Amino acid sequence: MTSIVFDRVSKQYFKGPRYFPSLRDFLGALATGKKVEYEKFYAVRDMTFAINRGESVGFVGNNGAGKTTLLKLISRVALPDRGTIKTEGKIAGLLELGAGFHPELTGRENIMFNGMLLGNSKQEMAEKYEKILEFSGLKSFIDMPVKHFSSGMYARLGFAVAIFTDPDVLLVDEVLSVGDEAFQNKCIEKMEVFFGSEQKTVVFVTHNLDLMKRFCNRVLWIDKGRIRSDGNAREVVDEYRKSQVV
Repeated sequence: MTSIVFDRVSKQYFKGPRYFPSLRDFLGALATGKKVEYEKFYAVRDMTFAINRGESVGFVGNNGAGKTTLLKLISRVALPDRGTIKTEGKIAGLLELGAGFHPELTGRENIMFNGMLLGNSKQEMAEKYEKILEFSGLKSFIDMPVKHFSSGMYARLGFAVAIFTDPDVLLVDEVLSVGDEAFQNKCIEKMEVFFGSEQKTVVFVTHNLDLMKRFCNRVLWIDKGRIRSDGNAREVVDEYRKSQVV
């Protein structure tokens, strides 16, 4: 059974306005009737693939290749300009530090709020709360507004909420690039359990290619918004590594 299906999906963004470097210049141009020119580019272009339930799939590619845009499309944070996307099951994503957190709410309030957004009832989140808090290691700060959290604290809380709300599909984007070594090791241990489940689907983006080979059974190499290679994790990662050697 498939968890994620992309059928000829494209997502386009704008760079611009090209000739107006500031908002003041842009508004001034509009007021005076000057022509405003935008530069368009495809973050994802005509992409088709399917990910089956239980697969652990990695996306590799240079910065700007389209990896994070793909995760945003899967999670519905962004919508495609063309093509169709089908997903099955409850999706939790660690796409950006603090994505989905309300800065004025406390850590405690954000745990409950985000868990309920992911499809859990208030009672379910009350039952999971202590596990999330213990894993995050943020008990001393949990009643502080998250706008005062460091990037590492954001990552701790975001990872704990995502992993303990028991999603069917987990999207992970560079979550292990922040935080201290002890917490990263805790995340890796927890992810090993998740990656080993036949009922859970994981889509993983990281520049740590050794972790990619360790966790994933399949890797898609993304290059300028297109799939350049799709296959066995070790083979595709090694192929990608060779391309990076100058």
